[in-house]
Amino acid sequence: MKRMIGRVSFVLLTLVLIGVIAIVVIKPSVFSTNQQADVSLVKDRLVELTELTTLKYEYSNVIVSRNTTSVSLIGLKDVKLAEAIKLIEYSGYLKAGTDLSNMEVSYNDTTEKLTVTVPHSTILDNVANTDDAVVTDVKGTLFSDYPSQLIFDEINKEKANMEKTKIDQGLLTEADKRIEAFLTEFLKNSGYETVAIEFK
Repeated sequence: MKRMIGRVSFVLLTLVLIGVIAIVVIKPSVFSTNQQADVSLVKDRLVELTELTTLKYEYSNVIVSRNTTSVSLIGLKDVKLAEAIKLIEYSGYLKAGTDLSNMEVSYNDTTEKLTVTVPHSTILDNVANTDDAVVTDVKGTLFSDYPSQLIFDEINKEKANMEKTKIDQGLLTEADKRIEAFLTEFLKNSGYETVAIEFK
């Protein structure tokens, strides 16, 4: 009877020992697999946003546009017949952000650090509300000609100037800072204590 109890105890002790070894050996890989699955899930959730707009700059602008009408006479240079001056008032906005479909996500099991690499911010949208533009005649005569297309050309030229000016003033740098803050908070709320946001 004692021999039987000893064998049962030995078998139970062996099973417990095998179980402990299995947990020690297998558990880290299970955790690692689960961690990689979590990282993949976080990446999928972020990619769903596709373009992350972090900064919107709204503006209103006024353009003074001039157009002259000239006639050619035999033996003379072009003679200025009339001049039209228009005041063009319009509003618009710039959106800055990044394309999250090109981001990279990696997790270091040793340091438990999640690193997200995203492209630097760019201008995602530059819109002028031409439907709401107000065009005022400042100067014009019966002979002055002012093509409608000229209004759109002037606005488009100013849109490009506005974009360059705001980039020079640090719009994209500010957008990068906001992306870093947003992603850091999002990832920490997702359970990652150590997070690094890098730009490429």
